[in-house]
Amino acid sequence: MLVMTTKIDWKKLAIVAAAVLLGILGLVLLLGGGDAEAASANFADNSARVEFLQGFGWEVETTPAQSSQVRIPSESSEVFERYNALQIQQGYDLTDYAGKTVMRYVYTVTNYTGATEAVYATLLVYKGAIIGGDVTDTSSGGVLQGFARKTQASE
Repeated sequence: MLVMTTKIDWKKLAIVAAAVLLGILGLVLLLGGGDAEAASANFADNSARVEFLQGFGWEVETTPAQSSQVRIPSESSEVFERYNALQIQQGYDLTDYAGKTVMRYVYTVTNYTGATEAVYATLLVYKGAIIGGDVTDTSSGGVLQGFARKTQASE
């Protein structure tokens, strides 16, 4: 019978284990770890944006009525603060993107009950992530609201 023994240097083993853990953590951060669903969603893709709006109960035309680059203001204004307050209510904050150029996609909403004029859903997308947006009833007396669908009187 052959018996072999080795001496383990626990200090060296701990250093190697720590290095491996730091490497893994670095990769996770580098590759954008976090919520698996959010990480897999790429809203640079039109079908993902349409599905996002459908998730709130909005039916939209599948081709954007408009798409353009817009710049988030570097300096705050009263108008920006009011719009950003809506964004904050729905879990976004445009101040994080001050001075950045983002994509703006505007979709025509087809199931807004009682609308007498066009209703649009706007999505602001930065590096494939939705960073804000709204649903706007353009009729006289129409409202600007977040993505969450409000119960309408005739529904």
